[in-house]
Amino acid sequence: MTDDTPSKDEMGYERLAQEALRGVVRSALSRIAEEGMPGAHHFYVTFKTRGVGVTCPPDVVAKYPDEMTIVLQHQFWDLDVGVDGFSVMLKFGGVPKVLAVAYSAVTRFYDPSVGFLLQFDPPALAPEPEPETERSAQHTTPEPVSDGPKVVSLDQFRKK
Repeated sequence: MTDDTPSKDEMGYERLAQEALRGVVRSALSRIAEEGMPGAHHFYVTFKTRGVGVTCPPDVVAKYPDEMTIVLQHQFWDLDVGVDGFSVMLKFGGVPKVLAVAYSAVTRFYDPSVGFLLQFDPPALAPEPEPETERSAQHTTPEPVSDGPKVVSLDQFRKK
């Protein structure tokens, strides 16, 4: 007799699905790095500026302390796509700056030319260097825990 009660997901399917979908981002970026941007395609890539594996100039992080969206369309240079992340040069106020972004820090990838959107779970953030005091330790709020399964559906983002 089989038990219909879901057991613990020891395979880590949610993590595997997130990694596979991040592979779509890597493949799309690899294609434009090698061949250029085809047709009307362009990408909005949103990421956590303090995410693990993200390197941004300090003035960019000061302006976008949590999250920022970059647009890869006409004016980007030196796109370098790696296994774990990518780097790109963009201009901020006319000044070229290089950003390095780990795929794990990406929260959203959108190609508005075809209405294609991927959204990801919030990534781990790099620890902020601030001293721990007794007062701040007393006012820490634990993160909420979700016991239910997570389902990723792309149907809601497809054009009809």
